[in-house]
Amino acid sequence: MKVSRFALGAAALLPFALSACKKPSPGPSGGAPAVPSGAVVVTGAPVVTQPVQVVAPPGVQAPASFADLAAKADPAVVFVKTLQERRGITGRRQVVGEGVGSAFVYDPNGLIITNNHVIEGASEIYVVFGRKKQVKATIVGRDPRTDVAVIRVEDKNLPFLPLGDSEAVRVGDWVVAIGNPFALSHTVSAGIISARGRTIADVKGLDESGYYDFLQTDASINPGNSGGPLLDMAGRVVGMNTAIRRAANNIGFAIPVNMIKELLPRLLADGTIKRSAIGVVVGVLMPEDRERLQLPEEAGVKVTAVVPGGPAEKAGLAVDDVIVSFQGEAMPNPDRLRWVASLAGVGKTVTLRVARGGRLFDLQLKLDALPERASSAPPLEAPEDDFP
Repeated sequence: MKVSRFALGAAALLPFALSACKKPSPGPSGGAPAVPSGAVVVTGAPVVTQPVQVVAPPGVQAPASFADLAAKADPAVVFVKTLQERRGITGRRQVVGEGVGSAFVYDPNGLIITNNHVIEGASEIYVVFGRKKQVKATIVGRDPRTDVAVIRVEDKNLPFLPLGDSEAVRVGDWVVAIGNPFALSHTVSAGIISARGRTIADVKGLDESGYYDFLQTDASINPGNSGGPLLDMAGRVVGMNTAIRRAANNIGFAIPVNMIKELLPRLLADGTIKRSAIGVVVGVLMPEDRERLQLPEEAGVKVTAVVPGGPAEKAGLAVDDVIVSFQGEAMPNPDRLRWVASLAGVGKTVTLRVARGGRLFDLQLKLDALPERASSAPPLEAPEDDFP
């Protein structure tokens, strides 16, 4: 399934639609806006940041063969076939499209993970085990903004793959991809993690309202691999193969399994993800901003616009404020802030640490619901990057 090309500006949209913006009122001296009433001012107190601790797994030698790993994992990797139908004037159903993709069983009681774009718009979904057994599947939950979906078959005691830890894999670690490229059943490819933290700025053609933190791999991924697992050397799922760069030589992108694990309880309970919103547009904090805004050395993201009537405006957040932390977690970039804010909970009151005019203060606000996204229109031309 292809998605429309779009251009990414310098600012990233935090989970809230921006219809119009108005500039904040200046402070009494004409400089930075005054600290909002009710804010807890932290004068002279350093901001304690918690660096991300990536736990490296024990050293693993290059394997002489991937055969044992592939043989053990293969029964849990499935082929997905879909039908798109419509009813004609006479009421008869007509098949207007067919799709193929990959998926993997993560729960022996019939729960299967795949990409949302593999099953989106499908009137019927079939899962093929091995080369012969075909079973009808139903949708349990799906999230277009991350391209994650969970489907179910009625079979029990299925072979399954354990979910690993995507934070533990390092650039240079071996990984194995299993899937059904070009509808060729159960194809295995191997490579390494070649980069981490690839975002919408790196993978063109993605929905700008989505959330992306891809693992990049040079294990061969092709059309039909979507939804298949990316495995570490212990046979644990560390990612789900999702996107490719067509013009490149073996550069593919996988959704980190830790992101999927955060979504699974909500998808199983509600069938969808109910996201929350701060109501601002934020951008990357540039070196020149620090002197201009009299900022400390801590990380943070710059507010470039405030949604009128949204939680941020009601709480007194202003353009050029810098959000240093969210609920005590340091914010290294806009993408991380978008993610944690979206999952914090609609109606929840949260605390932001804000830097303004050389001062640090805590600001509390109550999160709104993130509006539903508009459906993506079919692309007019093939994007540079695409879902495989």
